Amino acid sequence: MRTQIFLASTLYGTATLAAALDSDSFRPADRRILLVCNNAATPETTAGLDEAPGFERLRERFDDVLSWNETISPFHPGGWAPRLDDVPLWERHLRLLWNLGDDEVELVVESIQVNPALGFCQIFTGAPVTVYADGLMSYGPTRNKIDPLVGTRVDRLLHLDLVPGLTPLLLTEFGVGPEIVPTDAFVKVLAELGDTADELPPLPDEPALLLGQYLSALDILTAEEEEDLHVRMLKGVVQLGHTRVVFKPHPSAPARWSRALEQEAEKLGADLTVLDTPVLAEVLYQRLRPVLVVGCFSTALLTASALYGLPVARIGTSTLLDRLTPYENSNRVPVTIVDALVSELTNRAAVTDQREGMDVAVLNELVQAVGYAMQPKIYPNLRPAAEAYLTRRLDGHSWRYFKRKRLTSLALPGAVPAQLAFIPRNATVRRVARRARLLKRTVSR
Repeated sequence: MRTQIFLASTLYGTATLAAALDSDSFRPADRRILLVCNNAATPETTAGLDEAPGFERLRERFDDVLSWNETISPFHPGGWAPRLDDVPLWERHLRLLWNLGDDEVELVVESIQVNPALGFCQIFTGAPVTVYADGLMSYGPTRNKIDPLVGTRVDRLLHLDLVPGLTPLLLTEFGVGPEIVPTDAFVKVLAELGDTADELPPLPDEPALLLGQYLSALDILTAEEEEDLHVRMLKGVVQLGHTRVVFKPHPSAPARWSRALEQEAEKLGADLTVLDTPVLAEVLYQRLRPVLVVGCFSTALLTASALYGLPVARIGTSTLLDRLTPYENSNRVPVTIVDALVSELTNRAAVTDQREGMDVAVLNELVQAVGYAMQPKIYPNLRPAAEAYLTRRLDGHSWRYFKRKRLTSLALPGAVPAQLAFIPRNATVRRVARRARLLKRTVSR
């Protein structure tokens, strides 16, 4: 008997799994379990994936739906992992609890670098693992060094083709090959969720759609700065002539953001609708056919463009590229991709014409260079690519993707300003520097 266990925490991720199943991306199995996980800060007060509108449409692909939160209660999924000595006990317990018996188990998880996926994979020590990615992070490097006992069991990475031609870096340190979930299959699954739009309040046709992300929860922006970002989105679309506007806030966004936007809309004479009903942005794309989708670095910007052919615009990415800390923050590659591909909202001509962004071949080079700078110990093989990119393409614009301090610590091109590049090669300067260091050590004694 073969049992496949799919760990999911979002409706979007579950839709990705459904599309992969519909495309026969998995081997036949005698039983398929959807293991639902609620990663919210307070899952007790936040609706889970299995309560989301449209879930029942996706649930039909699975034989059973179980809860990881209930399984490990009272622990939080994001902060718990089994102790090494307890792993055999946990596997025995789960096999009994879920009636797995002696079944051959296959695991399908997201975000394997962190819990709950990492801890879950550690329990079933001999099970092969498939990682699926529903967002832009799959194009970036693995954020943490993964235990080889887990990493070497990953046989493939399933991902959506959000940026055609761009190659994911995730898990390539283990030789894991990427596999695209067919776009047609994913769009077909999303179409199944279109009926959930019937539960929405009355909305204007063909509005400008603003996407909130709740970046203050990630400590990237303050709550006030993020509120201002949303107001800038509104001002930007009104300046482009769009007076019918729908704002889709992040589910965790505080209510005061909505009131601030409404007040600004009144000043600007815009017809603003704040959508409090939880629904996928892709459902709104089908229902509303927005004339413009605006966000910061949301994956939904790329699904709007790549899957639905909708006009898109970004705002705030420059600030985020500067604010993201540490440099290896896993959001850096998604922000970089959106910044490189999507037109800035304030650039009226570029947004109106939907000018194409960076060539995908150059984008691949950029992502490899940024990926190496983020995780040089995990991806030492990317150093030649990073050096080549920085030597040829580092200019006033591309500097936004790097930090001089980071380049200096890695001895990469660009660490020293061009006008001072002669210094490291100057024998006299090196000799004076050695004498200065010797003198400093002597004085210290």
